[in-house]
Amino acid sequence: MTFQTTIQPSGYHFPIEEHETILEAALKHGYTLPYNCREGACGICKGKVMEGQVDHGSYLGSALTNAEITAGMTLFCCARPKSDLVIECRTAGKINNIPVRTMPCRVRKMYRLADDVMVLQLELPPGEQLQFLAGQYISILPKDQKPRPFSLANAPHSGEFLELHIRKVEGGAFTQYVFNEMKERSLLRFKGPLGEFHLREDSDKPVIFIADGTGFAPVKAMIEHALHIGLQRPMHLYWGGRRPSDLYMQEKARQWESSGIKFTPVLAAALPEDGWQGRTGPVHQAVLDDFNDLSGHEIYACGTPAMVDAARRDFTAQRGLPDASFFANAFAPTTAFNNPFQAYKSPF
Repeated sequence: MTFQTTIQPSGYHFPIEEHETILEAALKHGYTLPYNCREGACGICKGKVMEGQVDHGSYLGSALTNAEITAGMTLFCCARPKSDLVIECRTAGKINNIPVRTMPCRVRKMYRLADDVMVLQLELPPGEQLQFLAGQYISILPKDQKPRPFSLANAPHSGEFLELHIRKVEGGAFTQYVFNEMKERSLLRFKGPLGEFHLREDSDKPVIFIADGTGFAPVKAMIEHALHIGLQRPMHLYWGGRRPSDLYMQEKARQWESSGIKFTPVLAAALPEDGWQGRTGPVHQAVLDDFNDLSGHEIYACGTPAMVDAARRDFTAQRGLPDASFFANAFAPTTAFNNPFQAYKSPF
């Protein structure tokens, strides 16, 4: 059965089949809604159903609470229609003319930036190049297994190779493979670019970037892109971790200061032996401490769902940030592989 979905306040509308999620139908008909994990885990695609009924589907309780459901909220990546719908979405627009592709690649180079952070540099087949926006991500496609999303850490102008920052996850079969078995010249497949986390270049508002851990990867890409195109907007990076090793590219961030980008590192669990003399506590709290009014800023936050949720909540409620000026990419938890990682036949 086919229903009709209308997005407010934009007025965009599109048909939706009863077996499709709202996000799937929107993307199919050329409209983009905020999203990231597409698995009901990160909460980025959360929005309000103003009219109509939905089946909320399967999701994590941390991404959508019972109280939010009672208030009419749902996750667009999971919800399927039971009637015509009118939904409220913070942003919606026609998708960029950037194709989403499934491509082979080869690990050109891999090296550690910390004991638990590996950089992968991926090489595309000869003559191929991936079009993407700084801040977007790709999904690695292990054979017959669940896709694994990773943000691109390089800017489009340096897109000859794709750079990923991968943190070792306890019990995570793919990251265990990366750290313990993967070799240079290993073969992979991926789909991308994906996601709506990218720098809005048509704004003149000051920008605050907030990252925790490897949430630094897409922020790095956006900052390098901004510097490359000569974007003249005040920018301030807050990068948080537990201990100094979590801030695995501090020298790079310090280099940006010479280009006018402020940098504030923040640690939440520094030990006496770390000799840490900098800011401490939750990374988003450092922003609250430094800014009494965020109504004229744009925020780009990337990291754990807990950090992203706290930043959105406190910046909008306590510092006057318009919800439409908060852009985020939350790292959602994923299920570990049940079987060993299987490499692909060479496309080269």
